[in-house]
Amino acid sequence: MTSTSLVQRSARLSDPFGEIGLAAWRLLTSVRFAVIQIIAIAIAGVFGTLLPQMPASAVQDPSQYAQQIQMIQAQYGGLQVAGITIGPALVDVFDRLGLLHVFSVWWFTTLLALLAVSIVVCTLDRTPKLWRQVSEVRVRQAPGFFDPRLPHRAAIASPLDADAVAAALRRRHFVVRREQDIVYGDRNQYFRLATLITHAGLVAFLLAAAITGTFGYQTVLVLGDGQTAPVQPVGTPGNLIIKNVQFEAPTRANGTFADFWTNVAVYQDGRKIAQKTIHVNDPLTVDGFVIHQNTFGPAANLEIHDRTGRLVWTGPVLLAGTLVGLPQGFLTIPGSSTGLLVVLDGTPAGAPRLTLQGLVAGASGSTQTTFMQSLSPGQTSDPASTGGYTISWTATSAFSGLVVRRDPGQMLIWIAFILMVGGTVLTFYFPRRRVWVRLFPDRTQVAMLTDRYVDAPRELREVLQDLRPRPGRGSAGA
Repeated sequence: MTSTSLVQRSARLSDPFGEIGLAAWRLLTSVRFAVIQIIAIAIAGVFGTLLPQMPASAVQDPSQYAQQIQMIQAQYGGLQVAGITIGPALVDVFDRLGLLHVFSVWWFTTLLALLAVSIVVCTLDRTPKLWRQVSEVRVRQAPGFFDPRLPHRAAIASPLDADAVAAALRRRHFVVRREQDIVYGDRNQYFRLATLITHAGLVAFLLAAAITGTFGYQTVLVLGDGQTAPVQPVGTPGNLIIKNVQFEAPTRANGTFADFWTNVAVYQDGRKIAQKTIHVNDPLTVDGFVIHQNTFGPAANLEIHDRTGRLVWTGPVLLAGTLVGLPQGFLTIPGSSTGLLVVLDGTPAGAPRLTLQGLVAGASGSTQTTFMQSLSPGQTSDPASTGGYTISWTATSAFSGLVVRRDPGQMLIWIAFILMVGGTVLTFYFPRRRVWVRLFPDRTQVAMLTDRYVDAPRELREVLQDLRPRPGRGSAGA
């Protein structure tokens, strides 16, 4: 064994992480490994697009998560293959793998972070070579470099003055260097480094996606006038309470809606911390959350009295769902096990009509109808026809649908967007051009090298037009 191999073996034994680090570096700079990562992220994205995804609020609320699972089970529970029901088992597998909330599951965030690390390592690995390419300038070239048989070479059958050549190149925004009989022009020398800006933007975008997926939160609140709802699950420290102070949706003369907005108040720990009238493009930002006006729909204000005449409910029932294409809402009558299904319909004459259906759970888990009654605006039901309850349709109103979002990666996404667009623009719109002009007492040789985004023949023709003597101006060497 030679002394050199002994030294190398000793170095490996004294630094056991050297080879591991080198292997990791090679893996992270491997194009094949990068392609595998991108394919894995793309496959996960396909699952996230095709499968129903949990809202962000459900991921952090066990009770809401269980409700969403039940809804998905009901949707896919009857799926069969060769007569075997696989729906429930398939939903369970999807749930365990995190495919029902792909964009916030830990392994998807890990994939994004790993790809970001790979891009950083690839950039660090490539930067020294890239720097050498843009910083090292060779003005002197061998005679064969100007061989007219090579692409983008030209000859002028007359001598040119070096000062005139330098001035012509400067007018075309070249940085000029001169060595003996060579005049060299370089344009956009360092703009190839803009690819590093693009890479930084891509890394920022991936990190923003990982941060938003892990720490972001979004929920939809549907509120009638005067109603409130918490943003996060009940019991969350510092939770925000959103109140719909007033909703307005003015109409035009033809009956179409001109606009819609909601005056919202925000409470935290029992005190109001913000209030604003929000429009679709004018949200309210408070305590890291952004409250957007999203949608609206009909509501029916009801008053319900029990058999003793005691008021058990007063307020709007939000008709935010649909039943056979009609707006519908549901209310469990307080103090009872009776559910009230409310459907908004119209009479043949076009007048609004509210259909009330009383529902109770049967012994076998089925739902039974206890009464069915229709009301007109302002009408009160006969208790004998509505299960002993006196139900009045006091007014028509509307609900407001609000999207409440916390996106900690939003600012980083904007930074990523600026970096990616800026780096791409600098790379493609400011490519490098280099010109060598070799001066002889009786002739001139010209060579041009450009990045691949440049129309080199056209650029060379334009340079030659500036260099050649023009009639009436005298020769370039005059």
